[in-house]
Amino acid sequence: MRILVDCRYVRIDRHDGISRYTAGLVGALARLHAERSAGAARTSIERSAGGAPSGAGHGAARVGTEGRGDTIELLVSDRRQLTHLPPDLPWHLIGSPTAIGEPLVARQVRRLQPDVVFSPMQTMGSWGRDYGLVLTVHDLIYYRHPAPPPQFPAPIRLLWRLYHLAWWPQRVLLNRADAVVTVSAATASQVAAHRLTRRPVTVVSNAPDPGPELPRTPRTGALVYMGSFMPYKDVGTLASAMPALPGHELHLMSRISPDERARLTALAPGGRLVFHDGASDETYRDVLRGATALVSASRDEGFGIPLVEAMALGTPLVVTDIPVFREVGGHAAAYVAPGDVAGFVRAVRELDEPGVWEERSVAARAQGRRFSWENSARVLLALLERVAAARAR
Repeated sequence: MRILVDCRYVRIDRHDGISRYTAGLVGALARLHAERSAGAARTSIERSAGGAPSGAGHGAARVGTEGRGDTIELLVSDRRQLTHLPPDLPWHLIGSPTAIGEPLVARQVRRLQPDVVFSPMQTMGSWGRDYGLVLTVHDLIYYRHPAPPPQFPAPIRLLWRLYHLAWWPQRVLLNRADAVVTVSAATASQVAAHRLTRRPVTVVSNAPDPGPELPRTPRTGALVYMGSFMPYKDVGTLASAMPALPGHELHLMSRISPDERARLTALAPGGRLVFHDGASDETYRDVLRGATALVSASRDEGFGIPLVEAMALGTPLVVTDIPVFREVGGHAAAYVAPGDVAGFVRAVRELDEPGVWEERSVAARAQGRRFSWENSARVLLALLERVAAARAR
């Protein structure tokens, strides 16, 4: 089976959510593929050594060992994207996903003769394809909050707004695929509620980047927010809580505009705000390792990668009570109604009570272990195999 993964949304500088999702899954798929190939090779050798003719033994191994002969290949639109991807996988250069020719990109892809293509977005062109296609819906946020990401060119921002004015464009795209992936059960429920596709929907979760299980550092009063400053993120609620939390400081990790910085500062008179304005991964991790909590007042999410990043380091969560945060955070989180400043204050103060933080930290580690790129890659690979087999039939 020849699998192509659409890596054209991988950022050439620092990951955003979709970029990290793509790189995490591709890395895990590469490791899984290597393990399968090694296992298939061992099986072939063992069968040959057992007395079967080499041709028969090799053929038996191909049929009886999952993954034998498979290839995983990458689609990129900029060679610089390869710096974030496994170096030993074949790759192909095709058009940008934001180019005007994207609806017809299948004409480029079909020349590569894939069995199945996986895209971490739902907008990959499918007209003229002769291969299996799996598309991804991360969330439905922009139907409720239609402002497009500001880094997109003006024509793309206009198309973005037009696309999210109605549900039917999404339905057309998803129904032209063979299967659909979402990152959470919460998003899958929303897809079903709006009847966005007739195709089967599979949850392939986000996960923290692989790494050692690092020990905690001495606990600080840091409350960590990692994310954008889009209006639906409601960072103002977090800032407004800080004057009532004199033993804590709010660390805002992402890049921020001067206007937004001034707005948040005005909401927190006497409160302590620390603006990192684009913290490195190392700084982010180091602050999290000693933090009191990871905080988010977001009113809408598709998953919440910072939650699993924090839990992997034993950092508890104080987050809004929305379905996807319940799904991801489990017993590691305290949940607060959206916009409830006093509720956030109470939840943080609760962590300062004897034994509460320690109990939540243990729960965070346990909950965090539920999410890994390896687990997600196994789910995805099984789906891709089913799609390819169905099309072959």
